[in-house]
Amino acid sequence: MDISVVIPLLDEAESLPELHTWIKRVMDENAFSYEILFLDDGSKDDSWKIIEDLSKDNPSAKGIQMRRNYGKSAALFVGFDQALGDVVITMDADLQDSPDEIPELVRMIKEEGYDLVSGWKKKRYDPITKTVPTKIFNWATRKISGLELNDFNCGLKAYSNDVVKNIEVYGEMHRYIPVIANWEGYSKIGEKVVQHQSRKYGVTKFGWNRFINGFLDLLSIFFMSKFGKKPMHFFGLIGTLFFLIGSSIAAWLGIQKLVHIIYRTPAPLLADNTFFFIGLIAMIIGVQLFLAGFLGELFSRGRQDRNVYGISKTVGVDEK
Repeated sequence: MDISVVIPLLDEAESLPELHTWIKRVMDENAFSYEILFLDDGSKDDSWKIIEDLSKDNPSAKGIQMRRNYGKSAALFVGFDQALGDVVITMDADLQDSPDEIPELVRMIKEEGYDLVSGWKKKRYDPITKTVPTKIFNWATRKISGLELNDFNCGLKAYSNDVVKNIEVYGEMHRYIPVIANWEGYSKIGEKVVQHQSRKYGVTKFGWNRFINGFLDLLSIFFMSKFGKKPMHFFGLIGTLFFLIGSSIAAWLGIQKLVHIIYRTPAPLLADNTFFFIGLIAMIIGVQLFLAGFLGELFSRGRQDRNVYGISKTVGVDEK
């Protein structure tokens, strides 16, 4: 199969028929073998009923209904797991991403050898309350990740099948898929200017909570990329520094006490010296951080159920 189009959605009943028709036209015009995977992430409207109807009319249209709203990353993870195409395209269901971009994205993956191509909505039609946070977010992500992309959060992306089968997306990590892919060794990551359209139906799902959670997840990715497999390198280093500081203070106070004893001069009680408690606390913190690093090593990537999600129904998809 040439292409899998993975579309996570939440309450997008109005746009689904038009989006399906648009994608089908592009695929037929280019003679692609394809599948469209609609991931219904707990919609409350008629989205799932429409997906079932589309699947009856077009066997290439398939659907997975999540038991509840897990989030976009969860829907993408499930879609990536099911995707069969040599090239996987992700796009939003709100008609703001143009399916007409698909042939060129596929060409860049197949002919130019990119692992991942991210869309860049250079000209956006979103409200300023969304565009300004997005620019700040993209700037911060570039600085922290080192990847020179202009639009990390663009929903329209193309991947080789190998990439989607070897990356793990959870939480709000869908914003950082290029960063995660680069971390996993897929270094040929490109960008293509794509057309952006104003929302035709419904309302945006963007909120400030997503913006804040996105930055927290960026810090998580940065930490995990540096120390995820070797947490002792982080906690052990800081713990050792704290312990050395505390030990140095204790040694200094001990030498002072010894000097007073040798010269038979009155010596203040150690418990009356503020530095005694500072040194003691520093050593305790150092030991705790060292133990945290040790436990981190034991439990690193140890949780096996992080990406287990409940699925209530499927249509046109072989259940695993």
